[in-house]
Amino acid sequence: MDTEPSSKKFNLNTPLMKGVAGGCSHDPFGLLGHQADGSYVVFRPSAESVSMQVDKKLLAMTRVIGTDFFVLAIAHGALPKHPQLVEVGKDSLTRRYIDPYSFLPCVDETLLHRFTQGNDWQAWQLLGARVCSHQSVAGVAFAVWAPNAERVSVVGDFNQWNGLLHPMQNLGSSGIWALFIPELVTGSLYKFEIKNGGNGAVVLKSDPYGRQFQLRPDTAALIVDSEPVSADAFQWADQHWLDARREASWLHQAISIYEVHLGSWRRNDEGGFLNYRELAHQLVTYVQALGFTHIELLPITEHPFDGSWGYQVTGWFAPTSRFGSPDDFRYFVDYCHQHNIGVILDWVPAHFPKDAHGLAAFDGTALYEHADPRQGEHRDWGTLIFNVGRSEVKNFLLSSALYWLREFHIDGLRVDAVASMLYLDYSREEGDWTPNRYGGNENLEAVEFIRTLNTLSHQHCPGAVVIAEESTSWPQVSRPVYLGGLGFSMKWNMGWMNDTLAYIEQDPVYRHYDHQKLTFGMLYNYSENFVLPLSHDEVVHGKRSILEKMPGDSWQQFANVRLLYTYLYAYPGKKLLFMGNEFAQGREWDHDHELDWHLLGHDAQRGVQKLVADLNQLYRSEQSLHQYDFDTQGFEWIDCNDVAQSVISLIRRGDRDFILIALNFTPVPRHGYRIGVPEAGIYREVLNSDSVYYGGSNVSNGTAIETEAVPHMGSPFSLVLSLPPLAAIYLKRWSKLQF
Repeated sequence: MDTEPSSKKFNLNTPLMKGVAGGCSHDPFGLLGHQADGSYVVFRPSAESVSMQVDKKLLAMTRVIGTDFFVLAIAHGALPKHPQLVEVGKDSLTRRYIDPYSFLPCVDETLLHRFTQGNDWQAWQLLGARVCSHQSVAGVAFAVWAPNAERVSVVGDFNQWNGLLHPMQNLGSSGIWALFIPELVTGSLYKFEIKNGGNGAVVLKSDPYGRQFQLRPDTAALIVDSEPVSADAFQWADQHWLDARREASWLHQAISIYEVHLGSWRRNDEGGFLNYRELAHQLVTYVQALGFTHIELLPITEHPFDGSWGYQVTGWFAPTSRFGSPDDFRYFVDYCHQHNIGVILDWVPAHFPKDAHGLAAFDGTALYEHADPRQGEHRDWGTLIFNVGRSEVKNFLLSSALYWLREFHIDGLRVDAVASMLYLDYSREEGDWTPNRYGGNENLEAVEFIRTLNTLSHQHCPGAVVIAEESTSWPQVSRPVYLGGLGFSMKWNMGWMNDTLAYIEQDPVYRHYDHQKLTFGMLYNYSENFVLPLSHDEVVHGKRSILEKMPGDSWQQFANVRLLYTYLYAYPGKKLLFMGNEFAQGREWDHDHELDWHLLGHDAQRGVQKLVADLNQLYRSEQSLHQYDFDTQGFEWIDCNDVAQSVISLIRRGDRDFILIALNFTPVPRHGYRIGVPEAGIYREVLNSDSVYYGGSNVSNGTAIETEAVPHMGSPFSLVLSLPPLAAIYLKRWSKLQF
């Protein structure tokens, strides 16, 4: 029977009561849990009755008349500190649980202070869902930043997704809401139910700091164990790799990157995804055989739409569940490291999608994005732009970057769409952007964010690299912050890529008109530390595959592909090939299907793959091909002006040796072709892309070529060569000669 408890023992505060019952309370602890008079209050709209376990007795709580509040009023101090409640629901099911409102929110005050001050770069330790022990009781501490919400609740499969059952406590000016729920187990699903402070609309939002999510199209987060001392914590075995990475000088090392989209590299027999552990074994075996040093993953941060390739992210702290759990991904990285393969992650701080469950209008206001669409929306992509001028947003992204580098041992980040961050007028018409405080088009807040990102990444994760996809002439992208640069380790050389592809796509008969496209890049080559990318962007959306770009008949197309790759490895800069390019896949990349592995049954494709493996092996073993990628002493032209014959020749140098390289961009063999060389001796071909082994015509210079004491091209000696058609040769001095 409903009864009214004695006003001497329980005094209901009507506004608080209405707030909790109406789902609009900032302070549920002001009414629920232990009261000053010794009584205890719970709110259970799903209950027919509630009882409390007290001294081995089950005491019935009294329903407040006309409400779903239940009260137990007994002698002061007689109630347990964390009472266990027994509820008989309206569905006739009995539930037993420890009441969350007997615990104050579990929040580290130091981290909270750092968050409010705008310098919390490990915000995952404060926000999200953290498995922990609070007041000697195991459970999960929830926290979320939603400063303009009227009410925030934790909802999930543990409370029938009822937003009235677990309202969170507002922690004041920080804008954070928090609640500790005891006894929750890993694997439970949850979201945040947020009541808009403006129009009262109620929305379900995924946890911005969620560490694992359901497989799309479902979008709830899963509670995962976050305790580093947990018996179930993943046991890393890559300390040797991390120690070596810390001590190494990547500037002078060979870096050859295999860019991969995990969902379409290879599928299982049923056409479904491989998991991270299967991918680890199959991908590492393949990459090792081809000699790549690193794997770069298109974004595996959680995303709802396969067609975005991962670039429209909704989970900045979660490996996508398409391929397994966070620990499965840790296994992937660990396995790569144990086999001397680095892992670079494509990371997207430039924008985010408008999906209703994501960050857009998170608490009913423009919280993570700019409110002004001239600053807050990428109309080309249909996405929103992070407001990195807001410290909480800046720290969200910085924390995400450090989370991947530290918690998953990632060796580097490739930062997507940097140009769109740097310029306020990026892809905008006049009048559709707002200038900075000096009247310019530079996004000063994004510049500060980028510099902080790179400073923190290099400080906290020595040896890790941060690579910019930046396509403009912004100065000093890969120069240190203390010298006025942006602080990236390297930058994609989009100019080299565009010029090279534009040149080689032409019929060879016309190439001499654009010879400067092969040579112009050296005029700015040492202004940045460059990666030379033949990436996924060049083999989609009607751009055609690398093979299809090539002119001529089938033989010439494959020869041109081989020539392009030998030019890539000859040119100073680190290397990147997108999957499928390494065996000249004939069609454009399709994210819904695996690569055309059956093509390796053809000699032509198999020959290209063999060439890539040999190029990687030579690039890694010959110091001259990588030691001074970013230094003028590592490169010199022999002749860059043979426009009529479309030939270039060059030298790559290291401390110990040098390699001569000559490239013939026409299908005409050049016999009797003389090039100048700096030292006398006998030279041998160490690589010839026209070898029959790779599918070529086998025009060769034999096993030994002896220099002549004939000065040529400014050098005291020269070699007379046969240059194979649409091919390159790499020459190394085998022994000295005296003249």
